[in-house]
Amino acid sequence: MSAASPDERADVLVVGAGLAGLATATGLARRGHDVVLADRRPALDGVVRTTGIFVRRTLDDFPLPPEHLGPAIRRVVLHPPGPGRPLDLVSDRDEYRVGDMGPLYRASARAAVAAGVRLELGARYAGRDGGACVLEGREGRRAVRARFLVGADGARSAVARDLGLDRNRHLLVGAEEVRAVPDRGLPPTFHCVVDPSVAPGYLAWVVDDGHHAHVGVAGYADRFPGGMRRSLERFKRSLPALLGADAGVWTEDTWAGEARVDEAPGAVERRGGPIPVGGLLRRIAGPDGLLVGDAAGAVSPLTAGGLDPCLRQAAQAVDVLDAALRGEGPQALHRYDGAALRRAFRGRMLLRHGLAQVRSPALVRAGFPLLRTPPGRAAARAVLFGDRSFPDAPAERASPPGATS
Repeated sequence: MSAASPDERADVLVVGAGLAGLATATGLARRGHDVVLADRRPALDGVVRTTGIFVRRTLDDFPLPPEHLGPAIRRVVLHPPGPGRPLDLVSDRDEYRVGDMGPLYRASARAAVAAGVRLELGARYAGRDGGACVLEGREGRRAVRARFLVGADGARSAVARDLGLDRNRHLLVGAEEVRAVPDRGLPPTFHCVVDPSVAPGYLAWVVDDGHHAHVGVAGYADRFPGGMRRSLERFKRSLPALLGADAGVWTEDTWAGEARVDEAPGAVERRGGPIPVGGLLRRIAGPDGLLVGDAAGAVSPLTAGGLDPCLRQAAQAVDVLDAALRGEGPQALHRYDGAALRRAFRGRMLLRHGLAQVRSPALVRAGFPLLRTPPGRAAARAVLFGDRSFPDAPAERASPPGATS
C-alpha cells in the first residue's frame, strides 16, 4: 500500500478508515479522483469498534461481500430485567446478518487500493497547518495538501473540530466480547435485554448466529453501577438463567486468550467505544470539507445502528464531492446539509429521550406486558424489523468498499 510523500497533493484526504471512510474514499477513487485515506491504526482489523450487525435494507441495497457475512437472523427475543417471560419475535424475512468485520475491513482496504486510493496506515491526523493537513507516522510528520478534507474519524472527530463543524455531545459507550462458535443447530437469534441496572439508557445483547457469538452492554458512561466492564461481567454471569437452552457458549465461567476470533476459534475478541445517539449533526459540511459516519452523528438515536446510515451517507458525500471537484467548487457542499436532513431523526430522538429517562428495572418489568399486546408487538416489530433508515442513498449508489465494481 503506497505511502504519501511530504507535501503531497490530493483531491481529497479522508481521515478514518472505518466503513464510512472506506466507502467514501473508494467511491471517489472510482470516479477518477485522487484520494488519500489515512488511519492511525497500523492494521484495520486490529481494533474493531462495531458489533457489525447489518440490517436487511443494507443487505438489499448494497452488494456486501457475502463471504464475510454470517448466517441470516430472523428471530429477535426481547427480555425484561430479571426473571420474566420474554417477547419472542420471528420475521418471515431475513432481517440481520453479522459481518466478520476484520476480514471485511481487509477486503474493503484491498478494494480501495485497487480503485486507486492511497492508503496510509499508522498515520495519525495531527491537524491543519497553513492550508495543509499534517499526518504523523513512523517516519515523522508529513503534509498532504488536499482540496477537500473528509472526517470519518469517529464519534469524537478531530476533523470536525478543525473544520469548525458540529461535534457529537450525546454519547453512549459500549463493550462487547466476541468468539467463534460451533453451529449447535439452533435458529440464529438476536437477544436484547432491557435492564437499566445492566445497560443504563440502552440495551444488553447476545447475538448467536451459529458462526460467531457476541455478548455486550451499552449505556450512559456515568450510570453504569461499578463501571461498564463490571456490568458486562455481571451480564455474562446472568446468561445461563436468562437464556436457558439458548445460553450456549456463554455458560462458561472463564475465557482464555486474546487472539482474534477469525484467527483462533474459541478465543475472545474484545470491542468497545463511544456511540453517538444525538441524531445527525446540523453542520456537517463547510467550504473545506465534510463529515461522514459517526463523525456526522449518522447513527439511529433509538437503536444506535450506524452501519446502514454510514453507507447511505457515504454515497451522498461521494456525489457532493464529485460535483465540487468537477467544477461546482465548495458551493456544492451546501447540499450536504445536516440541518435539513435532521428532521428524519425527530421521532427517534424523542424515543431516545424517553428511554434515557428510564432508570428503574421495576418500571421496565411493569411496562413489559404491554409489548405482548397486539399494538405492543406491532410497535416492537416496526422498530426491529422496519424498513426505515437514514440518510437514504441517492439513485446512483456508491458501491460499498468491499464490492467489486
